[in-house]
Amino acid sequence: MFFQHIFESSLAHSSYLIGCQAKGVALVIDPKRDVDTYLEIAAKNNLKITHIAETHIHADYLSGTLELAELTGAQCYLSDEGGEDWQYEFPHIGLKDGDQIHLGNLIFKVLHTPGHTPESLSFVLIDTPATMDPVIIFTGDFVFVGDIGRPDLLENAAGLIGTKEVGAQQMFKSLQHFLTLPDYIQVWPAHGAGSACGKALGAVPSSTVGYERIRNWAFQYQNNESDFVAELLDGQPEPPRYFAMMKKLNKIMRPLQTSVPLYTKLSIEEFTRLYLSGTTVIDTRHKFDFAKGYLPNSINIQHNRTFNTWAGWILNYTKPFILIMDENEQDEIARKLMRIGLDNVVGYITAGAIPQLGISLEQQQLIGFQEMNDALENPNAQILDVRNTAEFTAGHLPHATHLFVGTIEDNLDKIDRKKELYLHCQSGDRATIAASILAKNGIKDIKIYSASINDWKAKGGLLVK
Repeated sequence: MFFQHIFESSLAHSSYLIGCQAKGVALVIDPKRDVDTYLEIAAKNNLKITHIAETHIHADYLSGTLELAELTGAQCYLSDEGGEDWQYEFPHIGLKDGDQIHLGNLIFKVLHTPGHTPESLSFVLIDTPATMDPVIIFTGDFVFVGDIGRPDLLENAAGLIGTKEVGAQQMFKSLQHFLTLPDYIQVWPAHGAGSACGKALGAVPSSTVGYERIRNWAFQYQNNESDFVAELLDGQPEPPRYFAMMKKLNKIMRPLQTSVPLYTKLSIEEFTRLYLSGTTVIDTRHKFDFAKGYLPNSINIQHNRTFNTWAGWILNYTKPFILIMDENEQDEIARKLMRIGLDNVVGYITAGAIPQLGISLEQQQLIGFQEMNDALENPNAQILDVRNTAEFTAGHLPHATHLFVGTIEDNLDKIDRKKELYLHCQSGDRATIAASILAKNGIKDIKIYSASINDWKAKGGLLVK
């Protein structure tokens, strides 16, 4: 048996390529959209990708199943569980609980494990030349290392009211089934630490049924369903806005992108024309470089590990946008955007071209600890905390107004424009995004505390709950 775990850090997403070397065939589970990774692995190991499987209809990334099937001719094995509202709308081989996928000498047994979503499946692998006992379970977003999948996404991201309690109850029952598996079975989930698909995912990539039985919080509530449901639904992070779009696109036949796009480098004239016509500008420079001088109305989303998450929060899927980026980062940025289906990139310029535009730049006001601390004693100050709800609840600056960066544009009415405005987040990154969004909406006189909450506490800064 050939086995390779592929981890994509920006979305904390895990996919898998499993092959039967005796027959030269391979299956990919939960592929990302830039599928060249799987083609290279298969070619290097003399395998042909003949099967593609998904554990569920994903919300946090655009699946590469259609692209991979187009390039390889592989069959798609997808869930037919969950009822009529949770069916894939393109040709596939439907899977139900108890079905099997045969891949050469390997067998994948299908388990219906609803909870995170109604159609969710897990795949139990049997390596028949070695043993007829199961050796691995691929759990998707069902059981993670140290956590389980959240059941609230259908309600909080896709707007299906009343589904989160039902999902939590289904999850409780699915976990009972999981506990019947032997302790030695390896657990390989679809996500790790940093994913928004749970609230406390572990950093190690895999586990075992026995380890999760002992250490996963969810299995400590198996005698009390009501307490389990309450704990599961409490404290889940805000689901990114783009999750609803992923749920929609991952069900249907959609435009394919079978290779990583090469963005067009725009001339000064082309960029200026687009900019002046109102095309959204995403500036991917470091926050300190952006603060020193930026194009009016541009939005700063730094190119770091969470770039695609914040792009998904902020960008409109129906509108084109242009980038300011380092040419050396073109491939990485293109992969991150295509992984969440943000394909409307018109082109880009580099930071070095900004002075040639002849447009007057604006600046952000960055402040340190003392000035932020003094603001606490200023009755004419309003402090804006743009972190998520769980972070704010855990401890915030006195009298702070909570305005989560992902929805700040929807809550401009909560900002008192007659007061001196101060803004902060957890590490300074989201504060720059938020300030650039506010500036685009005409709120520009803002002082930004660009250091971290840890720095604030280390210097004696006050936090309250």
